[in-house]
Amino acid sequence: MSPAAIDNIMEAYRFGASAHEGQKRVSGAPYISHPVAVATILAEQRMDAQTIIAAILHDVIEDTATEKAQLEEQFGEEVADLVDGVSKLDQLQFHSRQQAQAESFRKMLLAMAEDIRVIMIKLADRTHNMRTLGSMPPVKRRRIARETLDIYAPIANRLGINSIRLELEDLGFRSLYPYRYRVIEKTLKKALSHHKQLVKKISQRLSDALDELKIIADVGGREKHMYSIYRKMRHKGRPLSEIVDMFGFRIIVDDVDTCYRVLGMVHRLYKPMPGRFKDYIAIPRINGYQSLHTTLFGPDGIPLEVQIRTIDMDRVAESGIAAHWLYKSDDSSNESANASAREWLARLVELDHGADSEEFLENVRVDLFPDKVYVFTPRGDIMRLPMGSTSVDFAYAVHTDVGNRCVAAKVDRRMVPLRTPLLNGQTVEIITAKGARPNPAWVNFVATAKARSAIRQYLKNLKRGEAIDLGKRLLGHAMGEFDKKIRNASTREMKVLLGELNLPDQKSLYEEIGLGKHLAPLIARRLVGHAEGTAKKDPAPLAIEGTEGVVVSYARCCYPVPGDSIIGFLSSGKGIVIHRDTCGNLTEYRKQPDKWISVNWKENVQRQSMVELRADVNNKTGVLAAVAANIAETHSNIDSVSVVERDEKTVTLIFHLQVRDRVQLAQVMRSIRGMPDVISVSRSCA
Repeated sequence: MSPAAIDNIMEAYRFGASAHEGQKRVSGAPYISHPVAVATILAEQRMDAQTIIAAILHDVIEDTATEKAQLEEQFGEEVADLVDGVSKLDQLQFHSRQQAQAESFRKMLLAMAEDIRVIMIKLADRTHNMRTLGSMPPVKRRRIARETLDIYAPIANRLGINSIRLELEDLGFRSLYPYRYRVIEKTLKKALSHHKQLVKKISQRLSDALDELKIIADVGGREKHMYSIYRKMRHKGRPLSEIVDMFGFRIIVDDVDTCYRVLGMVHRLYKPMPGRFKDYIAIPRINGYQSLHTTLFGPDGIPLEVQIRTIDMDRVAESGIAAHWLYKSDDSSNESANASAREWLARLVELDHGADSEEFLENVRVDLFPDKVYVFTPRGDIMRLPMGSTSVDFAYAVHTDVGNRCVAAKVDRRMVPLRTPLLNGQTVEIITAKGARPNPAWVNFVATAKARSAIRQYLKNLKRGEAIDLGKRLLGHAMGEFDKKIRNASTREMKVLLGELNLPDQKSLYEEIGLGKHLAPLIARRLVGHAEGTAKKDPAPLAIEGTEGVVVSYARCCYPVPGDSIIGFLSSGKGIVIHRDTCGNLTEYRKQPDKWISVNWKENVQRQSMVELRADVNNKTGVLAAVAANIAETHSNIDSVSVVERDEKTVTLIFHLQVRDRVQLAQVMRSIRGMPDVISVSRSCA
């Protein structure tokens, strides 16, 4: 660094030491020792001067009286923004610790999208905190360790910063599972003392073979890490002895062509295990990592894991995105890591739209885990998706609009159901339709955070629009009791009401009424004024069209269908729930008369309704098939069927059917009742 940069860093140290004067760590050490340690970790990563300064000052906004403006004035806007990005949100009030933590992550990750150095500081901060975690109480120690393994280590992995990831994983593992850690550590130490000679012998054989081919290479054994051993045991269901007995070697060469020559050489020396070769040079991992991986049968059948890569690939594997500052070169491996990180950060910003903090954190968590499937677009471009992804995930990965308008998919030129998991090497083609909309059921099977977030956001907007329309209808209906219309309400009354309910506008009021959070009759009384707050006439029932969407639902206790006498119940957050007026649950609900609303079916309702039928039949072979065939002849669709055995002679068949209305339901019941083995048919009602 230049002398001026070093002077600025020293000035930041003096400023930080003064700001933290008198503060102590839990261990008793002066607080300034922590920011200095964080800056040291980043200096080892060869980060720039602004990052080092921000690291020294990263806690002054959060833990001292220092304002962001003060940092901006003294150290510049760049440093002030970095410090602000790292700071937690202690000044805001949250409903729970989880929400506060989620909002803190959200701010940090979105600040990181603006400047990747934010996460570099945060990762270094977490690394030093993990090194000194022993002074914390056990409960807090386990919570921080879990958070490290769930969030910070995967972020380091996602950005390709291998050195920090491995340390975070091992430190997190030691604090979360101290006994398991000690067992593996003891076994590993014992194994290494026995294996030294064998490792030396294999390394020498590899070096001799490379010399014969006149290839300059660095050959070394790979150090085993506790957490990776533990994870391999869990994932593969293998005992510790088998994992420890695997030997790891790394061969580093000058260029890509030599990597493949070396691969051929090691396969001649030792036989490769089928299905254990991975070419991450041709298809890099999602974090930009490149290398050839192969597993061989070594001496006495001992498995040998060998990684072959170039010098540039090795530094990107260790430093990931930090290699941008460490080596400001134009090599392709460095650019690959940078492009991958930028792509991920852009996706993070996309995930944030409309999601609350905890949902955003869950989306990021889903996006962090690296098991990927590689598929092709019809043009031959490679798309990386998480394992278990479906055609819907692929569609949203192409573009949100493609996902929203997706109606079908072809995999390797054959039509497949949208929920079919994709496999490596498949070619996927998405078929879209104008006016198509996302199906709410997709949320149950999509694997990517982007798809889940986009579907939920669409449904939220859809639900809001439907709730506003329904709320306006409900309020208009309630105002009709007083012989008034909504437009008759005075502007002053409406303003006062919105202020009391803490709502920004009339649309928000309609939405809350539509979702059942406020009752339309009470709102109507307040709008017409207390003097006129007595109903002038009996209200006409609200007409149910069957197309109201998610804000009008149909009770699963009594299964109302068009033609039934019905009544509506206002349920908070759900809107109106429609029940049959003979429903057994009405006794309980009638204790809340203000939540009931008079409703009826509009003429010619166009919807298929679910209904439950029970048929008591003779317990004979083929009777279920006969009844099901009879139902099919009435053009009714069977959703599901279950069989309940009553005694040796009789069973009850419970069908869930889709019917147009009460007339079609009566036809179905008459058809079943006329069968010789049917004893009785009834419609279920709570």
